[in-house]
Amino acid sequence: MRVLVTGGSGYIGSHAVRDLAAAGHEVVILDNLSTGNPALAKGFRLVQGDIADRELLKSLLADVDAVMHFAASAYVGESVSNPRKYFHNNVESALLLMDSVLESSVRQFVFSSTCATYGIPDKLPITETSHQKPINPYGVTKLFFEDVLSAYSVAHGLRYVALRYFNAAGAHPNGEIGEIHHPETHLIPLTLKAALGTAPPLTVFGKDLDTPDGTCIRDFIHVSDLATAHTAAVAYLENGGASTAINLGTGKGTSIAELLAIVEEVSGKPVPHVYAAPRAGDPPALYSDPSKAKEVLGWKSKYDIRDIIETAYQWELKLPSFLAQ
Repeated sequence: MRVLVTGGSGYIGSHAVRDLAAAGHEVVILDNLSTGNPALAKGFRLVQGDIADRELLKSLLADVDAVMHFAASAYVGESVSNPRKYFHNNVESALLLMDSVLESSVRQFVFSSTCATYGIPDKLPITETSHQKPINPYGVTKLFFEDVLSAYSVAHGLRYVALRYFNAAGAHPNGEIGEIHHPETHLIPLTLKAALGTAPPLTVFGKDLDTPDGTCIRDFIHVSDLATAHTAAVAYLENGGASTAINLGTGKGTSIAELLAIVEEVSGKPVPHVYAAPRAGDPPALYSDPSKAKEVLGWKSKYDIRDIIETAYQWELKLPSFLAQ
C-alpha cells in the first residue's frame, strides 16, 4: 500500500515510517517540521507542508491508499497553559485534513490517539470501554478527533483505527533514530539526562502515593512496539477491518522508583532527583489492558521496561553526534 504519514519526522512517526517500509509499504511523509526533525526522515520522501494546506493535500492524497495521522501538538502541560494552540493544531487543522481526505478516494485512516482521553480511571487496568473523561486540553482534542472519525465513519464510509498509546519510550534497537524533543518533557529521557549530568536533577512528583513504593505507576511502551502496531492497523484496514479504537500498552505498570533503579543499573550512574508534591489530577497508577490489540490486530508488546531504558540510554549517548550532523 501507499501510505501518507503526517508528522512522520517526529518521534513516533519516524519509527512507524520505518516499520511500514520494512513491511513493504510505500511511504510519503508530510511534516511542517515545527517539532519534527528532517534527519529522522532520512531515506524517505519528505514533503514539507501543513495538514491544513488543502491544495497540497489534494495532490498527495491522489496517489495514496491510506493516511496515518501523527501531526499534532502533544505536551500535556503546554495544552493547559496554551489551549488555543492545541485546539488550532489538533482540531481545526485536523478537520481540514479530514475534509481533504473525504474529497479524495482514501477511506482508510490510522489515528495516533492517547490514553489521555480516559482521564482519571475509576478502575484498572484501563480497557477500551473505560469511561473517557479527559482532564486536560490535549486529551480533549484527541477525544474530539476520535468522535469526528466515528461520525465520518458512519456518514462517509471512512474506516479507521484509533490507537490509544500509553507512555511511549525507548529508541530504535538499531540505534539509528530515537527521541528528540525541544524542550524535553518525557520522563525517561529526563531521567537519563539527569544521570549523565546534562540536565538538572529529576523531579519526582509524589513519594507517598497509594502505590506499593509510594511513587506513581505508569505503563511504558517501546516506540518500536508502537510502530509495529501501526503497521498491523494498516493491514487490518487493508483486509476490510471495521472502524475501532485500541489500547497500546504492555499491561504492566512500572513505578518511578523501579524506573530509577533500572536506569542506575543500565547507566552505572546514580540519578540525582528531588521530590515534589503530586501534580493535581495526576492519578497514582495508570496501566492498560492490551488484550483487544492482540485479538484484533494480532499484536502484543515485544520489549520490556529494561529494553526501553537500554535503547533510550544508547540513543542518549549518541544524540549529541546525531544533532551535530
